[in-house]
Amino acid sequence: MAAGNEITAIYYIQHHLQNLTFGRHPELGWKFASTSTEAQEMGFMAIHVDTMGWSIAMGVLFLWLFHKAGRMATTGVPGGLQNAVEMVIEFIENLTRTTFHGKNPHIAPIALTLFMWILLMNSLKILPVDYFPELFGRLGVEYMKIVPTTDINATLGIALGVFCLIVFYSCKVKGVGGFAKELSLTPFNHWLLIPFNLVLEIVGLLVKPISLGFRLFGNMFAGEVIFILIALLPFWAIWVLDVPWAIFHILVVSLQAFIFTTLSLVYLSAAHEHH
Repeated sequence: MAAGNEITAIYYIQHHLQNLTFGRHPELGWKFASTSTEAQEMGFMAIHVDTMGWSIAMGVLFLWLFHKAGRMATTGVPGGLQNAVEMVIEFIENLTRTTFHGKNPHIAPIALTLFMWILLMNSLKILPVDYFPELFGRLGVEYMKIVPTTDINATLGIALGVFCLIVFYSCKVKGVGGFAKELSLTPFNHWLLIPFNLVLEIVGLLVKPISLGFRLFGNMFAGEVIFILIALLPFWAIWVLDVPWAIFHILVVSLQAFIFTTLSLVYLSAAHEHH
């Protein structure tokens, strides 16, 4: 009996951590993966449909909320949505002003987009861990992970976007030659040490997006696992542990969005500096 419960718990955890994957199976052709093994066999080009769908949905929600707030904006007594949007915009403006030391009117909108998009994706974790998997299961969809930031592909994808911005603005502000010179002659300004400098600087440059992506993924994935483990406990223990953990995780959700945005601003600020 104990062995049966253990198998059930293992299946429950694996099921909740499995993405809805679509791809080309080498033997079965194009299909949704019905097991984690099939998902692995589909290879690198397989798509996590739930991650893509929910991340796009949160992006659309962000645009809709801010567009609606903009249309409802008034010089009189503002409504709740306008107040919330103005608070977020003011917060990002202050954060950009204190963190970013270059001159670029696009950086604050980029920071706002990063913060709100990640915040909304993270906030999906507050929803009951069983609700959407059961709902989609009744509709015939076997797997459904609704928190995109618990998928390493999503967090590294966002980080890769930040990395492309770093390289783009480094080349735009300093010139391709200036950027290459910075990589070649930093930290040691001597031609004999160019190979050492290149290895050191390129590794440091590549670590930036990797650390951004893994930090966000690690924190959100760990929280997801804890929610799943709490759901396996007896009914009375779920209420005792789930509510405090959910309240605590609200802080984690906003903190991780803040950290990702702040570090992105720091890296983009460095990309605008001349050495």
